[in-house]
Amino acid sequence: MADPKEAQEDHDASTENVEDSNHDPHFEPIVSLPEQDVKTLEEDEEELFKMRAKLYRFASENDPPEWKERGTGDVKLLRHREKGSIRLLMRRDRTLKICANHHIMPLMELKPNAGSDRAWVWNTHADFADEQPKPELLAIRFLNAENAQKFKMKFDECKEEVRKSLEGSMNSPNKVAEKLEELSVHDDKTKSSEEKKEEVKKEKTGEERRNEPRNVASYGSSTCHFPLFYNRL
Repeated sequence: MADPKEAQEDHDASTENVEDSNHDPHFEPIVSLPEQDVKTLEEDEEELFKMRAKLYRFASENDPPEWKERGTGDVKLLRHREKGSIRLLMRRDRTLKICANHHIMPLMELKPNAGSDRAWVWNTHADFADEQPKPELLAIRFLNAENAQKFKMKFDECKEEVRKSLEGSMNSPNKVAEKLEELSVHDDKTKSSEEKKEEVKKEKTGEERRNEPRNVASYGSSTCHFPLFYNRL
């Protein structure tokens, strides 16, 4: 027969083990850090296109040169709301590290990669994926040919939009100069008409004075002394 005292001790020990296993300690942090909003610079941009793809870069520095994978993620075409510029941005999944970041320029051209209908190759003179801008030869591959064509159509639309924007900015100084010239000519015409009016007014005033009757006596002695004063000058 079991000793009641030993049975009670076993029960207390098992209860303590259960309490230890259910114990969830909570420690207050020594320093509370406030939450901060991390800006990605995409807040001021409008998303024109977004699609999942895989990106490669041509590593010409290797021997022999080869294509190196940069990452898989969503490729985006973003337009700045104020400046109107458009850039291509792509981040890796999970880490969100940038693997492509460059402006869309009118001379960029997407070319098929090795005859594939779902991949494109293009050059950029300044890619900011590594913070420091440098020229890159990039390739992108999509899930299917349909997605690849959608990307190319939007890419070409952005090129055309940027081209028109650049042409407009180049022509704007000429338009301003023409407008200033028009205003200058208008001011000259206004001044000349005002000068003519002033001359006509002076002529009329002179004629009226010449036609007025003169009273010699009203001049008094000052009329006689004026020539003498003039001769002393």
